[in-house]
Amino acid sequence: MNGAVGNSASPLRIFDTRLHADPSRVVLRPFHLGWQSPNAAPHRAARLVSDIAALSEDQVDGEYARVLHDFGERHWQTANMFEERYQEVEGALGLYNESFSDARKRLIGAYFCHEYTYAAAALMNPSIVPHPDQSGTQHGSCRFVMSLRAVGEGHISSIAFREGIAHADGTFDLWPQSAFATAVELDDSSMTDADSAVTVHRHGESNLSNTVIFPITEQQRNGLEDLRLVRFAHDDGSLEWIGTYTAYSGSSIRSELLRTRDFRQFVLEPIDGAAGRNKGMALFPQKIDGCYVMIGRQDGKNLYLLRSDRLDHWESDGVMLMEPKYPWEFIQIGNCGSPILTDAGWLLITHGVGAMRKYALGAALLDRDDPSKVLGRTPHPVLTAEDADRSGYVPNVVYTCGVMKVGEQLLIPYGISDSAVGFATVSIADLLGLLE
Repeated sequence: MNGAVGNSASPLRIFDTRLHADPSRVVLRPFHLGWQSPNAAPHRAARLVSDIAALSEDQVDGEYARVLHDFGERHWQTANMFEERYQEVEGALGLYNESFSDARKRLIGAYFCHEYTYAAAALMNPSIVPHPDQSGTQHGSCRFVMSLRAVGEGHISSIAFREGIAHADGTFDLWPQSAFATAVELDDSSMTDADSAVTVHRHGESNLSNTVIFPITEQQRNGLEDLRLVRFAHDDGSLEWIGTYTAYSGSSIRSELLRTRDFRQFVLEPIDGAAGRNKGMALFPQKIDGCYVMIGRQDGKNLYLLRSDRLDHWESDGVMLMEPKYPWEFIQIGNCGSPILTDAGWLLITHGVGAMRKYALGAALLDRDDPSKVLGRTPHPVLTAEDADRSGYVPNVVYTCGVMKVGEQLLIPYGISDSAVGFATVSIADLLGLLE
């Protein structure tokens, strides 16, 4: 077992399973000729199409055969993706009167695509929720969806997923991934304004474990970071899976929402209000006293309890919930995803940052009816990075964006030094026993 616990009395069970960055995981992405010189992009694109149009049909067949030889086995429905990319280029450049052969259209589409290694640099900061489909699960088991922050070329973060099943004895199994990964598709290609909500869907024949959500709007263009998923129960009894994440433009950050009811179609929408200009917001899984409730870190150091009558609008006039109290969290504290409702109250996994910027996990208990009341906190970390787990893209870090209750245990996936994902489990009773 790796990833030693923060104190000798910690009841966490650490699994050997690790998920790592993988440069072999690639997807087909649009290649935009304006990345070097935006002003020249339309001219360059038109000239590129003109050069391909000038090829003989034999040359087209030969070039397209080489493309398929090099890339056809590395992607799913490659020819169809080239055709779809051609349709986008046709609309952008007004090529409607061109009588190109199917092979020429696909070759043009190939020139406007490229491979992108979405998880080559890092895989980290997971969250986990019950799967919408629990059919066929045995008593005590729970099928789950896990989100992951995948960092690829250009240090751009996207959202990846893994599915699996957690068992009553605390063990779990991850479903395998296929060799092919696919990006979600935008429902309306015109809706990419930074302040607009966008809707995307995964291909109907692609499973969730092979699906990647990339930045779409200008606000998101440098990354979708640290999704905190929660299964939210609405007042009418319906369920919706809602996540908060940080949209990074390269110069500014903003919290946004991911919303889905089936993990097939997703809405990505901005959070309005002053609180939305911060990161690390976590939504409670139900309303409390008629209000939506979140935990956030509005000043970069302390935790606050926020309330709103709208999911998409949050002001920063919340109440102080917790300040750093113990040495392992003196620099700052934060939430590690949405609180979990237990018989004792709301159990919140926290992270603290101490000396030498070392991140560690702890826990706090909030009153069930009034979560602004803190009933207890762990005086020592329950999980820290030690030994080999201290080394990575960002050293000395353990971090999670969400845990899942399975019976009377918690399944805790966690990032290891921004380079890998590990797993731990603990009984709720044992964790509560560490509170002071």
